[in-house]
Amino acid sequence: MTLYIDSSAMLKRYIREHDREAAMSLMAGDPVLATSRVTEVEVRRNLSRLLEGPDLTAARRQLAVDLDALALISLDATVCNEAARIAEQTLCRSLDALHLASALRAGSTTTVLTFDIRQAQAARSLGLAVVGC
Repeated sequence: MTLYIDSSAMLKRYIREHDREAAMSLMAGDPVLATSRVTEVEVRRNLSRLLEGPDLTAARRQLAVDLDALALISLDATVCNEAARIAEQTLCRSLDALHLASALRAGSTTTVLTFDIRQAQAARSLGLAVVGC
């Protein structure tokens, strides 16, 4: 199985917030972790918004290490076209559509780890398994 980690789940690795332990446990329990290149953009933005000084520097460093260990799904034409189709079909937000298209690209046995309720609903409507919420 592949566990696709969206930005809401990945951020919990660096910020102490609700459901952090659940997210960490789910990530630790799967041998294949994947995410989209869009995760780097979203998580770095949120780290800059939520942390400062040495905490921000340490979180950025750890994010770089973590991203190197994940299977990163590129935002190529195929993923972007699929995201457009998903957005039209589900009316989900653009970044959610990019995450879901990336999760689909990761393979048929992919489970989505998200703590974003709207994204979870869209993922389920596409037939993806969802954990987290």
